[in-house]
Amino acid sequence: MEYFLAIATLIFFSFLPLLELRASIPVGFFALHAMWGVHIDWWWVVPICIVANVALGIVAFEILLPILAFFRKRWTWFRERLWPHVEKRQQKLKPVVDRYGEWGLAIFIGVPLPGTGALTGAVGAFLLGFERRRFYVANVAGVVMAGIAVTAVCLLIDAGVVAEDSWIRRLFLG
Repeated sequence: MEYFLAIATLIFFSFLPLLELRASIPVGFFALHAMWGVHIDWWWVVPICIVANVALGIVAFEILLPILAFFRKRWTWFRERLWPHVEKRQQKLKPVVDRYGEWGLAIFIGVPLPGTGALTGAVGAFLLGFERRRFYVANVAGVVMAGIAVTAVCLLIDAGVVAEDSWIRRLFLG
């Protein structure tokens, strides 16, 4: 039961907006034992968090279309005042999307900083008019990049390479 709760905790943190992998992987490395009394090896923690975060992006991307269609159908002010702005921005940004495509979005998703990640990338991709397949590629690539970056920092902290009083250690263990 504790392993189930530990995995559910990892998935929960992977789904938290603005935190995502930046929180779930460090929780898996440093806090699961204190929370649930179990130890999950990092080579299990990382794939669990990455799969959960990829799923978050896909769910967010897929839910946006029906939600916005519902708003456009039900609320005239949304259809007449807000939606034209969305379409105008999509047309303005289309050359940028065509130029940088999936890889530009993947880098945005993959930079492990607040305000980036799978959820923000899904909203951005939707508003920029990305096709489903292009978003999926960018989402997986970006989440894997972020997962590698956060895992590398956690491994460095765990190995004692990062100094006790460093800002990186305080950020990840604070």
